[in-house]
Amino acid sequence: MSSRDVILNRVRRALGGPGGAPAAYDMDIDRGYRRQHGERTVEETVDLLAENLADYRAIVHRTDAGELPHLLMRLLAERWPDTVLVPPGLPAGWMSAVDAPLVHDGAESTAAELDRCGAVVTGCAVAVAETGTIVLDGSSDQGRRRITLIPDHHICVVRVPDQVVSSVPQALERLDPARPLTWISGPSATSDIELDRVEGVHGPRVLQVVLVSGE
Repeated sequence: MSSRDVILNRVRRALGGPGGAPAAYDMDIDRGYRRQHGERTVEETVDLLAENLADYRAIVHRTDAGELPHLLMRLLAERWPDTVLVPPGLPAGWMSAVDAPLVHDGAESTAAELDRCGAVVTGCAVAVAETGTIVLDGSSDQGRRRITLIPDHHICVVRVPDQVVSSVPQALERLDPARPLTWISGPSATSDIELDRVEGVHGPRVLQVVLVSGE
């Protein structure tokens, strides 16, 4: 019996379950998790996502597909980054109105080169309303994990309602566990022992999420 089995056996006994290792984890362990908390319409689910994103200090914007390029232009112009980093598969129309020079990430891009980019614009894989979390899976419109961790400003575009789910279990059903998943709840932040919040510690200092309809 492995150390893992010993520990899990102790947990099962503490919870009043049967002793010994299960014959098959997918059969002997209850997977009947609650899929979501309460019933919501699609509009209410999107509203909950926006509320929880803002609670985590992400800056939330809403727009439609036609206005998305102009909104991205305005958001980037407010901070005037020297260059904007984009993943290789970002829809070309999204950046059609942006004035700043674009840097297309590639396998040869170094961390130092990425650090010179003031902002990054990506899509997402899925967004979880109940936790205010956006998930990236390294698809072509999101790029490598490093491009969303090095620049100081991350703009993430979420297609609503297609990419919005209520709960984590629903999100997991859409995700491939073999892909490099990045779960983001607000800008990067930490607190010291006196609870002084510091943002931009191990990721972007500013997270803006654009909820776009009509894509």
